[in-house]
Amino acid sequence: MNWARDKRNLILWPPLFVLLSVLLPLFSVSINGAEKPGQPLKKIRIVYSSISGNMAPLWVTYERGFFRKYALDVELVLVEGGSRAAQTLASGDAALAQMAGAAVIQTNLKGADVVMIAGILNTMNYEFIVDKNIERPDQLKGKAVAVSRVGSSSDFATRFALDRYGLVPGKDVSILEIGTQPDRFAALEAGRIQGVMLEIPLTHKAKKMGFRVLANLKMLGLEYQHTGIATTRGLIKSQPELIRNFMKAYVEGIHYYKTHPKESLAVLAKYLRTNDAEALKEIYEDIGLALVPEKPYPTLKGIGVMLDELGGKEPKAQTARPEQFVDLTFVKELDSSGFIDRLYKTTPTVVAGEEVGPADARLSLKSKQASGVASSITPLPRSPDRPVEYTIKAGDTLTHLADRFYGTASKWSKIYEANRDAIKNPDYIYIGQKITIPSEI
Repeated sequence: MNWARDKRNLILWPPLFVLLSVLLPLFSVSINGAEKPGQPLKKIRIVYSSISGNMAPLWVTYERGFFRKYALDVELVLVEGGSRAAQTLASGDAALAQMAGAAVIQTNLKGADVVMIAGILNTMNYEFIVDKNIERPDQLKGKAVAVSRVGSSSDFATRFALDRYGLVPGKDVSILEIGTQPDRFAALEAGRIQGVMLEIPLTHKAKKMGFRVLANLKMLGLEYQHTGIATTRGLIKSQPELIRNFMKAYVEGIHYYKTHPKESLAVLAKYLRTNDAEALKEIYEDIGLALVPEKPYPTLKGIGVMLDELGGKEPKAQTARPEQFVDLTFVKELDSSGFIDRLYKTTPTVVAGEEVGPADARLSLKSKQASGVASSITPLPRSPDRPVEYTIKAGDTLTHLADRFYGTASKWSKIYEANRDAIKNPDYIYIGQKITIPSEI
């Protein structure tokens, strides 16, 4: 084109430039950070701290290609134990980690800039599995229990439970560092220990073999930062877009996990190395559907509980605030922008084998969360006209029992007052414990 001879183009082209200047930013926004053709992928390493169903959202996000969608070339590496995973982050050998919240807190208190940007399990999902001959907590006196490592989530959960049952760790009960869940379970089988905190699917296997469940920690209704996504403040400051793209991929992975059971179960089977359909289904329903949040905020209340527990042996924990261990920037961005809500509005969700709309799915999920495993227990007669002897089962809480016997959860204190000699704390009852349900009169 000869610009000197055809000056008419000088009149026609400026409006076109104006139009493009408007459309191109809109096109860029519509992509919303997703991988563009020819865009180089950012290589990063992400570690995970255990082989358990808790890690499923990360595995699914990786296996189904959501990281690549957001221009991330991810290398997934197993680093056993939350404390080691935190050290890997602090050293710069990994960009992010899915790991135990307790290790993030303890590493942060020691001066590292490790923080959580997402909460994946905001309660304890362990079951305290004990020797076949142990029926009560006091029978653990003089015995040994296993944890992965000191400072890990299994260690924290074990000490927490022993303390609530009036047992002093290291004095009444020995605590051994044994490693992974399979290794700890093998020690229980061999009789080297008499108790261990386990998660699905090993809990399922243990019950089949006749080992007892002394306590299901989910039944405590306790907020606790069991598992989260961690990174460093340094990386957040230097590469915020990398963290932002990770979070977009991750919340899409959570959505896929919740709405594609067949594909997600296949991923679980691959990483857990099991084809036990019953155990895999239990993981998917009891953890994936019931506990993993659509909007993965960390639990500040749960972190506060952990700081209180650490305060006795770590002076810095006594003055620490939960906010110093998290950065909510990225999950808040995705929440406030509607990014997460849009995922669940456009895809039907599968709950209990039936395809339902997003609103129905959320209702079903909330109902499942509210009732827990207690929903599968045979209903008991209400309004007893005389005291009833009752043995605590998995899923029981005093509020559940009050609702089932009296028709209202608000009368839980009636049961507590009638059993003060047996129940030292209303939040901590154990499976197999015998209590009295007083008459309503």
